[in-house]
Amino acid sequence: MDNKTGNGMGLDATPDEVIINKIYLIRGQKVMLDHDLAGMYQVETKSLNLKVKRNRARFPEDFMFQVTKEEFENLRFQNETSSWGGTRYLPYAFTEQGVAMLSSVLNSDVAIKVNIRIIRVFTRMRQMLTSNQEMLLRMEKIEREVMSQGGTIDAIWDYLDQFINYVERPKEKIGFKQKHEK
Repeated sequence: MDNKTGNGMGLDATPDEVIINKIYLIRGQKVMLDHDLAGMYQVETKSLNLKVKRNRARFPEDFMFQVTKEEFENLRFQNETSSWGGTRYLPYAFTEQGVAMLSSVLNSDVAIKVNIRIIRVFTRMRQMLTSNQEMLLRMEKIEREVMSQGGTIDAIWDYLDQFINYVERPKEKIGFKQKHEK
């Protein structure tokens, strides 16, 4: 498979974990690189970038930007690869909004289906982060309450045990219950 088109895997062969592993944090934003997206869309990177260039007004800086040499070297170091196919140009990074915009310039069934999958992965990641943040805030609140009442770290662990037992407890069925059900 040509290195310019990524791994050559189509939509059906690309598990969500593969998509997640192709999302990088650059400049404080979650982004995907042009060559990874091209591989998923089953087009050459050059073709993808040409379509983007022809529709540049659709891709402001907060939708897409070119990675600097330092950022690219950092990505290569993080991924323990000495080379990404002999890339002659610095890749473009697409934010979630940029990925969504790609479906309007890559007007193919594959591009539309891939975009839907990618957007769903971004959404799931955001929900997980929000959920973890809510959990952290609740734990901090418990810690403050326990400490303000002169509690110890053991009291915090007791609170956490109660919380975990509450979360793991099976939910009651909702709705009509027959006489033999309790």
